[in-house]
Amino acid sequence: MNISDAVAERLNSLCEERGITINRLATLSAVTQSTVSDFMRGSTQNIGIITLKKLIDGLDLSITEFFDTETFRSLEQEIQ
Repeated sequence: MNISDAVAERLNSLCEERGITINRLATLSAVTQSTVSDFMRGSTQNIGIITLKKLIDGLDLSITEFFDTETFRSLEQEIQ
């Protein structure tokens, strides 16, 4: 799993836990639905750190809380 997949998986999981859709998250985060949808379905691999921060804020989490999972701790280094 790469970092983009891990972030998308984490966003999906958090939305499910909170009972909100990805589109609702986009609205809460002031990020366009197309940007979020493109990232979630893999059309784009990089949503950018500012966009990701907005999404995390929309979930009412800190960056530390978002990334503090076993998935992120166990990711292999990506050198391309």
